[in-house]
Order: sequence, then C-alpha cells, then structure tokens
Amino acid sequence: MVSFGFTMIIFVCLLFLGVPIAICIGMSTLAALMMNGISGGFIAQLSFSGLDSFTYLAIPMFIMAGFVMETGGLSRRIVGFASTLVGRTTGGLGIVTVIACMFFAAISGSSPATVAAIGSMMVPSMVEKGYNRHFAGALTASAGSLGILIPPSIPMIIYAVTAEISIGDMFLAGFIPGAMVGIGLILTVYLIARHRGYVGQAEPFDASKVASAFWDAKWALLTPVIILGGIYSGVFTATEAACITVIYTLIVSLFVHKEISVKDIRPIVVKSAITTGCVIIILGFATAFARYLTMSQIPQLIGQAILQVTDNPMIILLIFVALIMFTGLFIETAAQILIYTPLFLPILVELGISPYHFGIILIVGTELALITPPVGVNLFVAKGITGSSMVQLTKAVVPFLLSMLLVQIALVFLPGVVTFLPDLAK
Repeated sequence: MVSFGFTMIIFVCLLFLGVPIAICIGMSTLAALMMNGISGGFIAQLSFSGLDSFTYLAIPMFIMAGFVMETGGLSRRIVGFASTLVGRTTGGLGIVTVIACMFFAAISGSSPATVAAIGSMMVPSMVEKGYNRHFAGALTASAGSLGILIPPSIPMIIYAVTAEISIGDMFLAGFIPGAMVGIGLILTVYLIARHRGYVGQAEPFDASKVASAFWDAKWALLTPVIILGGIYSGVFTATEAACITVIYTLIVSLFVHKEISVKDIRPIVVKSAITTGCVIIILGFATAFARYLTMSQIPQLIGQAILQVTDNPMIILLIFVALIMFTGLFIETAAQILIYTPLFLPILVELGISPYHFGIILIVGTELALITPPVGVNLFVAKGITGSSMVQLTKAVVPFLLSMLLVQIALVFLPGVVTFLPDLAK
C-alpha cells in the first residue's frame, strides 16, 4: 500500500506539471514496479501483453469509419434528415445537432469524431441563424460525447475486455441510457432556446421533404442497422463489425455518393493512424498500471477500506460518481476505465451490482470528462470549430453538464434501466 501511495504522488505531480497522461501513467507504474524490486523492463511486457487482444482491433477501425463518414458526406445526409424532422421546433437547429450526433455515434464509436463531423456543419448554421457561438460549440461538444455511450463505443469495448464481460451485452446496456442523455440534452436546448428566442425554421412540415431526405440518407442510416444487427444476430463479432463498417462506408462514399476519390483514402488512413496511436499509447501504459494494481492486491485493500465506511452499494456508486467527476478533469477516458474497473468492480459485484450497471455509470462519468477542462477533448475540438476561448466554452457547457450529471445520478438508482436489454437478450 505504501508503494501505491508513492505511485499516486508521482502520478499527480507529473499530471500537474503538464506531462502527457500516457507518460504520467507509465512513469508512475515504472516507479511502483522498481519499488517492489521488479525490473523496469516488466512494464514493456505488461503493456504489450495487455494490448495483445483481437478485440482491440475494433478501435482503429471504428475511428477510421468516423473519418470516412465525415469526409464522404454521410454525416451531412444524417443532418439533413434530422433537420426535416425537427427543424421547425424552438431551438430546432440545436435539437437537430443532438439527434445527428446520436445517429453518428451509432456508427463511429468516437466522441471527438462525432464533434468534428457534426460540428463542422451545424455550428456555422446555428451561428448564421442567430445562435450564440459559444452555446453552439458547447452543445456540439456535449452531444458529441454520446459517441462513447451509444453503441458501438470504443470505451465500451475497452471496459468489456477489462471486466471480462460480453461486448454485445455491454452495447445493449448503453441504448436506454444513451437515449436518456440525448433527451436530457434536447430538453436543455429547448429551455435555453425559449429563453433566448432561438426560433425554428419558418417553413411548414412537408412529408415529401422528409421522405426525400430519408431516401438521400438511407445508406448512412442503414449503417448502424448493419453493425448492430450483424452483432446481435451472431453473423459477426464486434471487431468484425468495425472492419465491415469501414468497408461499407468506403463503398458508399466512393461509389454511391462519389464524394471522395481513391486519393482521399490516404489522408483518412493517416488521420486514423495518428488518432489510434494516441489512444494505444495510453491504453498500453494504463493496462500495465491496472495489472500492477491487481498484482499488488490494491483493489482488495481499497475494498476493505470502503466497506469499513459503508456497505451500501448505492452510496459507494455515488461516491464513485463524485470521484470520477473530479479525476475526469485530469485523466483521459481509456485511462480512467482501465484504472477504476479493477479497483471498484470486484467490490460492487460482491455487493450485488451488475457489471453492466457499473460500466454504464463509469462510461457516463468519462463522458462528462470529455466536456470538462483541462483535459476535455471535445471542448478542444469545439474550440477549433467555433474560435471560442476555453473559458467561454466552459461557461456555456455548464447547463449541458448538469443535465448529463442528473441522468448519471438517476441511473445509479435505476439499475433496471441499464440491465433491461441485456437481461431480455438472454
């Protein structure tokens, strides 16, 4: 336990010195291993063996699928269809942004990709219609975070592998919570829009335009059906689904919509590789750190300490919500999943909490971290789109943050909402 405390001190010090999160985790794990008389080279073995999983191949594939959709016009067609449905409502463009992010999230599995793809289209449109620029950016950053909650989701894959549970069932657990967060964001947009006078489109509802937009977007809307239908019907695994998604979106973009050419594939692959590289470095060191925790029996010691305070699983989950809200200010999504899963999951499972329930609470917590500075990745993407400062975006994102936090707290006390679909599928 002493070495663990020293490890945490090193981690926090490096974090506040501005050292990249992957290096913080790697250096603190290295220090812990050496304090226990273990060779420093062991961290390389732990990192490599931790990444030696067929399932993790889904990560670069879903990232690439998101970039293909962004470049190939599929995301634009999703926005067009959503606009014909709800564009006339008060705050219509904001509501369209949330719905479009929900659709795009069901394909890309990546929050930053969702913010970039939908934000690059919706933010200029909202600003042109009189929406506050900072509000538009904060909304897109918040709605884009649904990319890790609505299946397929890269963080869900990481959690399922770490917790040794079914990826398909974990995906099922995310549908209803994802819808709840989406509805919460839509209500927040509507209330703010009424207060500020953000009116919807003046043109009346036209069923023929809805049908036309649906037909134009049919190939994009079919993508989540193919992905999730294939997984739950047993035709292919989640990893194979990621590969099929890339092939499908490339075929549609190249030969159906014809909005990209073969020469555009190379930049897409390069961007995907760079993004994947950043994720994998963090994932490798975080996996090594999680292995160190297990070897040192730290989860058992922390579990005993928590159980001396309370054995009420709901109170423990609320403590966890507060903890992840704080650490999310500094620690990246994958790192939080790999650190907290071995620390809290054994305790909560012993107290009767479903690993899917804990997983969704954890994923929503990391979702909030994506829109809280200084590490809030989605805010940085939105900043690049809007030109707003981080202070302006941080102020504007508060109502959406509170909405998502309320849903997370509600999910703590409503485990049946999370486990309903996984139980139904058994």
